[in-house]
Amino acid sequence: MRPLTETETQTLFAKLANYTGNSLKNLIAPLDNGPNADRYVFRLHQSRCYYVRLSLANLATSISRDKLLSLGTCLGKFTKTGKFRLHITALPILSEHARYKVWVKANGEMPFLYGGHIVKAHVGRWSEDCPEHQGVVVYSMNDTPLGFGVTARSTGEARRLDPTGITCFRQADCGEYLRDEDSLFATS
Repeated sequence: MRPLTETETQTLFAKLANYTGNSLKNLIAPLDNGPNADRYVFRLHQSRCYYVRLSLANLATSISRDKLLSLGTCLGKFTKTGKFRLHITALPILSEHARYKVWVKANGEMPFLYGGHIVKAHVGRWSEDCPEHQGVVVYSMNDTPLGFGVTARSTGEARRLDPTGITCFRQADCGEYLRDEDSLFATS
């Protein structure tokens, strides 16, 4: 468990800023302004990036690296080429700070959870003025976060699409907990 290097931090923040926008600074701000204010930090362990409270990260230094499995919330992992890939475990943090959102109708939830992209016919509503290739969090119509993706078209262009046109490319969905259960939390 170690802090991120400068290049790793820039890569992580660029990926998170695609989904959170200006509220990225709220991720690392102290929880309160009292004398015992604790803040969240990002820590790297076996190429996976964790979002953890600083006091808990300091306590974890007493555990050897080979015995420590995980700590805090896993945001994703760094690939061997240095890119960052968000995991579905980052969904609670992304949904709390999301800038753009897409709500899916009930008939579009299952195709999305089975790994499909979102077509226009399944969109219930979406955030206004969302640009093309922007990170969005996908919700059901009752505001339950289902996953996240990247817009295929801007909001204006998506309105003119035919019903079978793809409006959002899936990046991760809650169905991955079942589909990828063998590799999602693997330690190697």
